[in-house]
Amino acid sequence: MAHLLSTSCSLKIASGCKLNSRPLTHDLVAFPTSLAPQTSKFPFGMLVPQGGKTHRISPVHATTIPTNREAANQPSSDFYQSSSGPSKPQRVMVIGGDGYCGWATALHLSNKGYEVAIVDSLIRHLFDHQLGIDSLTPIASIHDRIRCWKSITGKTIELFIGDICDFEFLSETFKSFEPDAVVHFGEQRSAPYSMIDRSRAVFTQNNNVIGTLNVLFAIKEFSEHCHLVKLGTMGEYGTPNIDIEEGYITITHNGRTDTLPYPKQASSFYHLSKVHDSNNIAFTCKAWGIRATDLNQGVVYGVKTDETVMHEELYNRLDYDGVFGTALNRFCIQAAVGHPLTVYGKGGQTRGYLDIRDTVQCVELAIANPAKHGEFRVFNQFTEQFSVNQLAALVTKAGEKLGLHVQTISVPNPRVEAEEHYYNAKRTKLIELGLKPHYLSDSLLDSLLNFAIKFKDRVDTKQIMPNVSWRKIGVKTKTVTTT
Repeated sequence: MAHLLSTSCSLKIASGCKLNSRPLTHDLVAFPTSLAPQTSKFPFGMLVPQGGKTHRISPVHATTIPTNREAANQPSSDFYQSSSGPSKPQRVMVIGGDGYCGWATALHLSNKGYEVAIVDSLIRHLFDHQLGIDSLTPIASIHDRIRCWKSITGKTIELFIGDICDFEFLSETFKSFEPDAVVHFGEQRSAPYSMIDRSRAVFTQNNNVIGTLNVLFAIKEFSEHCHLVKLGTMGEYGTPNIDIEEGYITITHNGRTDTLPYPKQASSFYHLSKVHDSNNIAFTCKAWGIRATDLNQGVVYGVKTDETVMHEELYNRLDYDGVFGTALNRFCIQAAVGHPLTVYGKGGQTRGYLDIRDTVQCVELAIANPAKHGEFRVFNQFTEQFSVNQLAALVTKAGEKLGLHVQTISVPNPRVEAEEHYYNAKRTKLIELGLKPHYLSDSLLDSLLNFAIKFKDRVDTKQIMPNVSWRKIGVKTKTVTTT
């Protein structure tokens, strides 16, 4: 979520529209002339504080139809008992609901009977324009996707367009929607993006940390009962030479024992912003009695959920470039177009991974089983561990079954990280709550590869190789081009 729109108009979107009335395009944002990316050299600096001054942009508030307080058409078990009457569906605000994980989560929760609102600034599409990159899948506008969802299911998703770093906008959104739970995906989520140059590093930390602080203050001011479900990252832990616990570790030192937050070893300005978030949330839980769940998520793969496959206008984005693409998704798309799989360095980097269907399942479990007031819970959200070399071998095997000739190359590692290391992270709490994992198997890889093959004509091979170096991060604003 970040600074974007400069119009104060209010938009109302009618329901029951005709699907496929327009081609699938990136027409989400009507850029102000002062921000419109005229060329690939469009400077990023206009979006972050410069010279002590902040470029303030007014938000847009949009809804699909007038707010509907009635129960959804197909209620599930995810209801709570009102003190003044019968049970009613929980109201869940999904911040960052236009993004990869956020969109899938918003549809999943709506399908389960929750009343859902998406809050987003839509700036992710501006990043695409600036960097000359695009999703493998053609993405309809957020308005068209929400209309499509309404037409197919009869369920309404409200939409608030604006910047959560603007507390006035966020306050009005909280007062309008009155959430019982807030799912917070609304952050700049790419480590490479945060390492391009100074302005992107500053933007990432300002956007992520200030945005999360605003959410915490909004909960305190307007919705003290609200449960915050915050997307963290396993990257906060780094790669310690001991087992990674879930948020906390019990230590005996000089004869005394205490349970303390697990040490953090962030590896980028993005990961550092997540560490700051976790510390701020933990403090406000202690000081204000806020209840929060920090989901330290592993690397997500896949594109299909039960909801996104209902119609092509509901498709989620799938990134394969060196800035926003994650390892397994990138490998599958590389295999589909005959590009060698790009293993960074020695390829021993090991991380936790999970299917996007498990992402939405984990969020729902956290909402249905909320933290207590004053409790700061940490769940490690992944299902399996793989090294980069293991992923490459799995994709190679699956590709050969489909008649693909898959090769692997080692490329210089653009990151500063251990390329061979011990890695054993705990992941018990979500399993105890009822998570039914989708483990990575040949069939799932085949599905992802076939999806990549279906859209391979949209692949720009110039986007595939990494072009952001941790060691060469610059002071001056850079234009990352695909040449």
